[in-house]
Amino acid sequence: MMKIKPLGDRVLVKPVEEKEVKKGGIIIPDTAKEKPQEGKVVAVGAGKVDDSGKKIPMDVKEGDTVLYGKYSGTEVKLDGKEYLIMHQDDILGIIA
Repeated sequence: MMKIKPLGDRVLVKPVEEKEVKKGGIIIPDTAKEKPQEGKVVAVGAGKVDDSGKKIPMDVKEGDTVLYGKYSGTEVKLDGKEYLIMHQDDILGIIA
């Protein structure tokens, strides 16, 4: 298994797969599906360093389920699975 450690304030997120059948039994084809905006944090960086050299701690941790912007992050494929690497600022909130 490949391990990756995001740098700085970056976060590695595994998007949550949407269900293919919506209410009413309609099946949505892959080409018409919207990108998921929810995912599970797989790895986090050490945090951002401000102008004075002080490290700002991360607000998210591994295992958190988060919401992020529709076009946030960079898609990467690791071990045949799709992930997103994004800045912590791209994360809108943590789902409790």
